[in-house]
Amino acid sequence: MAKKSIIDEICDYIKKQKLSPIPVQTLNEEAESTRYFGGDLKEFIAAAKTLGAKGIFVEELYLEDDEFYYDSGMDDDEYMALYGNENVECKCCGEDCKCGASAGSATGKKKAKDDDSDVDAVYFEPEDLDGLDLTLLKPQMAKFLDRIGEACGARLTVPGVDHLEVEIFADWYDEFAELVDEASEAIEIDPTDALRQAQAVYEAEEKAAKSVKKIAAHPPKGAKKAAKKGKK
Repeated sequence: MAKKSIIDEICDYIKKQKLSPIPVQTLNEEAESTRYFGGDLKEFIAAAKTLGAKGIFVEELYLEDDEFYYDSGMDDDEYMALYGNENVECKCCGEDCKCGASAGSATGKKKAKDDDSDVDAVYFEPEDLDGLDLTLLKPQMAKFLDRIGEACGARLTVPGVDHLEVEIFADWYDEFAELVDEASEAIEIDPTDALRQAQAVYEAEEKAAKSVKKIAAHPPKGAKKAAKKGKK
């Protein structure tokens, strides 16, 4: 028997509580007043009954590829207002950045410390690392790449003038989100060191990839002889 998805489990639970799960697309949050519930699924159902709900909107949530990249929350207009159009090449890839360190924004700003010995050093703010591939800081995240596009949870909403809303996620997504939080926190604590670590991992991966290509291009001794024997 196929394992039930997180959506199936949530809908089954709602039905057992004598409420109707109502599938919906994204609600227009700008046009409605939304109240975010702070409890778990069981507590949310109890609150829905208290509010006299007969049904609950169920919006399926999916793991998206952009969740693997750092987002400081600062948009382009805010960034430009603070720092202007100062672009710095990615240290590990140059202009053609592949690691994500320069995606979507200028990668860094030169800032001189009071200490004259570090006057030529480059320092970064978290927003300079917008678009950084978080798997370079948390390689464990790579195991979730195959889940992109998979349902990871649901947004439940009690309809009304003021919507009561809660998001429920699968256990595997909670593990993923924890890794995202840890990587993002490392960037926010010390973005310069975080970028240094990301560059080191990226360079190691590039070196390993080149080594594999070299091995593939030069088969081990005896391979050709073995092939010839097989033809006889």
